[in-house]
Amino acid sequence: MTYTLWFNCHVATMQDGRWSTIEHAAILTGAGRIEWVGEYRDAPGGTHQRVDLGGAWVTPGLIDCHTHAVFGGNRSDEFQQRLEGVSYKEIAAAGGGIASTVRHTRAADAASLYRSARRRLEHLMRDGVTTVEIKSGYGLDLESERKMLSVARRLGDTLPLNVRLTCLAAHALPPEYAGRADDYIDYVCDVVLPTLVAERLVDAVDVFCESIAFSVPQSERVLRRARDLGVAVKIHAEQLSSLGGASMAASLGALSADHVEYLTEDDVRAMAHAGTVAVLLPGAFHMLRETRQPPVEWLRKYGVDIAISTDLNPGTSPALSLRLMLNLACVQFGLTPEEALAGVTCHAAKALGLSETHGSIEPGKVADFVAWEIDRPADLAYWLGGQIPNRVVWQGRLLTPDTDTSGLSRWEHQHDA
Repeated sequence: MTYTLWFNCHVATMQDGRWSTIEHAAILTGAGRIEWVGEYRDAPGGTHQRVDLGGAWVTPGLIDCHTHAVFGGNRSDEFQQRLEGVSYKEIAAAGGGIASTVRHTRAADAASLYRSARRRLEHLMRDGVTTVEIKSGYGLDLESERKMLSVARRLGDTLPLNVRLTCLAAHALPPEYAGRADDYIDYVCDVVLPTLVAERLVDAVDVFCESIAFSVPQSERVLRRARDLGVAVKIHAEQLSSLGGASMAASLGALSADHVEYLTEDDVRAMAHAGTVAVLLPGAFHMLRETRQPPVEWLRKYGVDIAISTDLNPGTSPALSLRLMLNLACVQFGLTPEEALAGVTCHAAKALGLSETHGSIEPGKVADFVAWEIDRPADLAYWLGGQIPNRVVWQGRLLTPDTDTSGLSRWEHQHDA
């Protein structure tokens, strides 16, 4: 086995959600895993490839644990409508919102969905993202949901990026089931989920539990069916109102409850008991100009892990920078920079069921990390916009962007450890 020693750096390991910094550090990798991390003076001897990181600060690779990156169409017109005073609920009731994206996604072929999603993901990759979750939910029938998840799988196969697939078939009620929500839930449970799980296109199942989507009993049916199929579960909950969806999902051992602005203290207790992560989505909060903040103090009080994500989607969070979400989470929700970085590393890994392999820099974990040209880790939440110079290591390989003849970015493996 060939080993690589990455040296002349400082490391924020993010073990246990803390900076856990090591100055004058080194990291030894081999076969795509971290073999050792510590002070450079204590580095293991032997013949290794050596990479000088030039005094950079190293963090775990960033994890975007909630995106809808595969979709057709564009909803900038709805952005304009909201600025002119039309509410999200009014837009949805008029056939906009998720229904608009469903029409465009159903009409798009897989090749065009792949090209557009790849462009979006490349922005995240330049920002230090090495793992991303991609949800379906803009197809709302078996064929289109399969198309979305197959595109997401192809993105993971062709980019140096760990892609997790989440089936969100219960995202909205499709037009052909208007007024028949229970019938659609039957279809999701009896046809869509078992088929896509059998085709190995599902790592987790999600559901949108909200007044404009599905009720708590309907959502519970979807999640119970997913559990029966041996698949992890998640939930969009308490975004626009308090329904108790987060508590229900926690009772089923959900990996995460996402949005959660309207969590009650009882919801938080239930999530703490189950180990369910609260995923905060400040991009959607910002774009919708919401005023109800998630109850961060309760989450801290009861020890609920907090993750942060872009919620990259065409309607309510067209966010192409996870690092910008760190700043928004600090400014809007009152997180500390340390909590924010934990929210896109170790806690985001937990929200995807990847705590054993990702999210921190420690022996045995996948060698995904980023070397940043910054003065201190808090800089990642401090700077607004721009691109902080960085070097991304994915599965022990140093990546650099280039351009191919199609105009899309190509990511080349420079070091194979």
